[in-house]
Amino acid sequence: MLQGCLLGDTPPNAIPLEAVEEDAFSEWLERQDEPVRRWLTATAFQGKAGTTCLMPSPAGGLGKVISGIRSRSDPWALGDLPLMLPAQEYYLEVNWPVELVERALVGWGLGAYQFTRYRAEQPSRARLAIPQKCNATAVQNQIEAICLVRDLINTPAEDMMPEQLADAMARLAREFGGELQQIVGEELLANNFPAIHAVGRASQRAPRLIDLRWGDEAYPKVTLVGKGVCFDSGGLDLKSAKGMRLMKKDMGGAAHALGLARLVMAAALPVRLRVVVAAVENAVSGNALRPGDVIRTRKGLTVEIDNTDAEGRLILCDALAEGGREKPDLMLDFATLTGAARTALGTDIPALFCPDDELASGLLMNAAREQDPLWRLPLYQPYRALLESKIADLVNATDSPYAGAITAALFLREFVPEETPWAHLDIMAWNLASRPGRPEGGEAMGIRGIFRYLANRFAA
Repeated sequence: MLQGCLLGDTPPNAIPLEAVEEDAFSEWLERQDEPVRRWLTATAFQGKAGTTCLMPSPAGGLGKVISGIRSRSDPWALGDLPLMLPAQEYYLEVNWPVELVERALVGWGLGAYQFTRYRAEQPSRARLAIPQKCNATAVQNQIEAICLVRDLINTPAEDMMPEQLADAMARLAREFGGELQQIVGEELLANNFPAIHAVGRASQRAPRLIDLRWGDEAYPKVTLVGKGVCFDSGGLDLKSAKGMRLMKKDMGGAAHALGLARLVMAAALPVRLRVVVAAVENAVSGNALRPGDVIRTRKGLTVEIDNTDAEGRLILCDALAEGGREKPDLMLDFATLTGAARTALGTDIPALFCPDDELASGLLMNAAREQDPLWRLPLYQPYRALLESKIADLVNATDSPYAGAITAALFLREFVPEETPWAHLDIMAWNLASRPGRPEGGEAMGIRGIFRYLANRFAA
């Protein structure tokens, strides 16, 4: 368990932490006794969201913490406190529904997150007791899954190439009793994964398809597909130095698939889970994929390469064709796919593409309940004409400056069996700046809401 949360009973000397919504602060203040009101007035504390007041005890120590929050439903209401408060033990003094308390505890735990692989951990960390009425295991599972996503994305490419991504999946398989298989290097051609091979063949780090299976085969099949471009130079259509700087995060889709898989397995959902990750480095060498080349895909469709920097959809098309082969009850893919989605929605909101209105509504509703936002963009079929090639079945990118996220999603749709319920998540997977509970760096986006959808749909 992260040290930012404390399991078990409330310690006898724990300090109360009361969170007050800023809109209700005036009414709350009127209910306090005179010494409290005098102290808050003397310290000019007005209960604004993100502000905190430390109140002394009669003996001169820290007696209580008052924290102003925007809303009790905000997942990040307590997210800035673990690394800001004195390193002592605290307990929540709030009268909130259990669901909101658990959500706040997750935000607290994620606020305690630090990526410490290459430098020492910041030593001062407050600890919060989990109330007995809460499901401590569920809180812990969410924190650990999201921290897994963050750790994978934050790790530099030198230490997070396809083989290390496979190692991370192998650890998950061992922890939860799953099975892992890999198809590596030239074996990809022998097993008909030509698009994955074409993108990854220029790297000294062999491309691979990584396949994790877990759960009873009699249960409904849920397949997660992840884009695992462990570093993206752009290929021969080379990115600028600025554009390449964050490309260690281009395996963020794979990280999201693993984080969601961890939630599913830790909760022992009654599903037959499959995680398919296409893992490559998009590098430059004498045998690199060239603009104008035509490659064949696992489905048999041919693709003309317009731009070697539109490589994520190429590896995903083979992975989706394989994932759909078993006719899953649900298939979701995650990818840091397009800048166009970020232009449309900004960096915080994943774009959801889904041809099934009922599935899309379920995902959006649960995302809203968890305050883990998604936004649906259209699979506008007339734009499919932009993907036409004069010499192949498709091109992998278009010359148009418009609708880049939509055309990318339409490209992927070509490789999903018509009868397969499917949704595509185009994600940023990165916080550009630190905010409460969300430090700058790798981030899990959308998986809390999606897990809630899965838990509701496939409940035992």
